[in-house]
Amino acid sequence: MTERDIPDSWSSASGREPDQNKRLSRTEQFGETQPFDVPVTGSTSKSVKRRKKNHRKGLPINSNSEETAQLSSTGKWPRWMKSWTLWLVLLMLIPGSVGFLAMAMLLKLPTAPNCPSIFWPLASASVRLHCAQLAASKQTVNDLLQAIALVKQLPQNHPLHGEIDRFIEEWSRDILKLADQSFQTGNLEEAIATARKIPEDVAAYKLVDEQVDKWQTIWSKAEATYNGAIAEVKERRWQSAFMLSAKMLRVDNQYWAGTKYDQLNRLIATAREDGDKLGKAENLASSKVVDNLLEAIKIAQSIGQESYIYQKAQEAIPGFGRKMLELAQAKLDKQDADEALDIARQIPEIAKLQGETDDFIAIADAKRSAWIGNVSGLEAAIAQAQQIDPSRPVYNEAQQLIARWQLEIEDVANLEKARILANQGTVPNLTAAIAQVELIPANNPRAREARQEMGRWRAQVETIEDQPYLERAEQIAIFDDINSLQAAIAQASEIRRGRALYPEARKKIRTWVGKIQRIQDQPYLDQAQELAQSGNLTAAINVAQQIASSGRALSQEAQTAINDWQGQIRTRENWRKAQEVGAAGTPEALVEAIRLADRVSNNSILRMDANLAIDQWSQQLLEIARSQGQSDIARGIDIAKSIPRSSAAYSAAQEQIRAWQEFLNPQPEPQPQPQTQTEPLPFPQSTTTDGQ
Repeated sequence: MTERDIPDSWSSASGREPDQNKRLSRTEQFGETQPFDVPVTGSTSKSVKRRKKNHRKGLPINSNSEETAQLSSTGKWPRWMKSWTLWLVLLMLIPGSVGFLAMAMLLKLPTAPNCPSIFWPLASASVRLHCAQLAASKQTVNDLLQAIALVKQLPQNHPLHGEIDRFIEEWSRDILKLADQSFQTGNLEEAIATARKIPEDVAAYKLVDEQVDKWQTIWSKAEATYNGAIAEVKERRWQSAFMLSAKMLRVDNQYWAGTKYDQLNRLIATAREDGDKLGKAENLASSKVVDNLLEAIKIAQSIGQESYIYQKAQEAIPGFGRKMLELAQAKLDKQDADEALDIARQIPEIAKLQGETDDFIAIADAKRSAWIGNVSGLEAAIAQAQQIDPSRPVYNEAQQLIARWQLEIEDVANLEKARILANQGTVPNLTAAIAQVELIPANNPRAREARQEMGRWRAQVETIEDQPYLERAEQIAIFDDINSLQAAIAQASEIRRGRALYPEARKKIRTWVGKIQRIQDQPYLDQAQELAQSGNLTAAINVAQQIASSGRALSQEAQTAINDWQGQIRTRENWRKAQEVGAAGTPEALVEAIRLADRVSNNSILRMDANLAIDQWSQQLLEIARSQGQSDIARGIDIAKSIPRSSAAYSAAQEQIRAWQEFLNPQPEPQPQPQTQTEPLPFPQSTTTDGQ
């Protein structure tokens, strides 16, 4: 069937009439009719009627027949009819034309049936199948369903039933493919609805449930992965979110593996940027600096509503504001009301702490007035606190402050009167001031301040009373002899414990006692030093030990001298032992002598002798090592290694050790490389490259 015979729509039945008119015109031209008056396969009744109508019209061949009949009836033949050439031409032309028309009719393709105009209850199975194939070729859901509907009503025993079942399954799979296309583009519901359109009574319907279950499983897993990644984003676990997004690449769906994957990656990247912003804001807020907290609020506020971090940012802003309020409260607790109010007034409205901020400012402002410390300031504070509305959370605190400040007004009056008396600085006035503040009860708000003032004024009174004792003691102690110092100590001891000048008096007494002890113990320490200079270190230590163990003023100095003298004794003993051991002359004795000599202190006068002896013994070790090396190189190496680094023979010993080791472990001589003759190259080659 040619392309022009396939209708674009079953409703356009009149599309073939021009072709039929052309064929009829050609038939009229040649004066022929359909053989046996049978219409062509697939032609309509309208075409048959048109042909019959044409037969009723007069044709030229019919008029010629009438003229011939008239001539025959007259018995006279026209002259041209007697020409044998004409008859020869006619005999050749007429059979050829008939043969040509017959071949054209045989080779002419039958006209396709007009499917939209067919009365289907009377249509044959071949026509149904043909029209169903035409519909299915359009590959749309409705056309495929229409194709199935055309053929599925045929009986089971129909000869074409097997072929029809095959087509139904093929068209059902085509519908599922179209539904899968919808699924791949992200339209799950549309895909399911399309698949469900396949008739349940066809054998291929079993594929529908299987395919729908597969789609729903894929879709559910993809949604779970996507939602899991979003949950990780909200918790700012970026690595986990990216790992979940990578799983979407393995989803058997182009929409989730493509569009949603790209969307999720962009979302994670954007959320990560916003998360970094929020992290920066949190770091700034942790510093507990007002400017940093304000910057943190500004950064958190810049995160847009479309971000998954937006909710976290909005939740963090009140926290930043509350930290500012805590800083203000800390300043207020230190009675720095001005700084506290300045911080509180900078808290932005977006922190949603306006009510708490207003309450704090009201209380802080009232306290600032109360801390002025006079009656007018307290009265102003009471007036400010009374303006706080009873509905506010700080109302009870304000009422407690009002009651406290009302008590303070009377206390402040007593304190002001006492301070006026104390400013005169005399003992009677100070005593009167103390008596005045004693009127303030211990449970009143200003009781602590009153006790502090009372203690300060009592200390002034005690200082005025005890200062003469201390001054007389200092005058007596000027002579720095034992009797004068003892008299000064007795005078300063008149100041009793708990008095204002008692600590100063005790400090001076300790100084004078130390001077007395030095005067008394210095001769014994001088005697010990004289014994040490004469070389009798043991006797010097015995004399100084009495002072060191007494705990008196010179005990530390005596102990230091004893430690030095004991070190000198150990140095001499080590030097003596080193000389005795070194005299043996064996390698082991020389090594031990060097070790003992090296223990001589660098500050001792014996250190130079010890250094000379170490060099001499090291040289002896080297000579012994060389002698041993002639017969036993390993033994010689061991002896040479015992020579100390600080000795003059160390370098020579190391050279000798290397020589012996090279002798024991000679390096293999390099073997000459055999020269190989290479063939000449056909052209010169560069042995180096640029940059090498």
